Amino acid sequence: MVWKTAVLTASDKGARGEREDTSAQVIRELVEEELGGEIVEYRIVPDEPDEIIAALIEMTDYFQADLILTTGGTELAIRDVTPEATRRVIEREVPGMAEAMRYATMQKNRGAMLFRGVVGIRGRTLIVNLPGTPKGVHENLAAIMDQLPEALLMVTGQFRL
Repeated sequence: MVWKTAVLTASDKGARGEREDTSAQVIRELVEEELGGEIVEYRIVPDEPDEIIAALIEMTDYFQADLILTTGGTELAIRDVTPEATRRVIEREVPGMAEAMRYATMQKNRGAMLFRGVVGIRGRTLIVNLPGTPKGVHENLAAIMDQLPEALLMVTGQFRL
């Protein structure tokens, strides 16, 4: 199964072209090599709730991505609003996946308890918030990678008992 995946980076500096988006590069590699997915859309937006919300809606409703992976905006800084924007878009949360990411990364880095990312479903799309660093992206995505195919089968209505 080739999963249609969209990548959304929330970064003021990235949106202004002042920072290379290395976290999205890690996502692309993991999606293509580990998940067997295809990137159907990629964009960088500033840390503005309305822009994050609009991008998530377009990625689900227009591009019909099976999976959206966000990076950035998930810590405690005043401009870190990705989880709040995501909650305004999703219809149902998947707390176990977010908990699994936090648990796995806290085994290596106690600072992971400051990660506020959420996982949820909008329509037939699974949305996963990831940290804004390449290392954080890799560790968090690795923590749930083995369950992503089954989750995507369920969310997209293809799971058969």
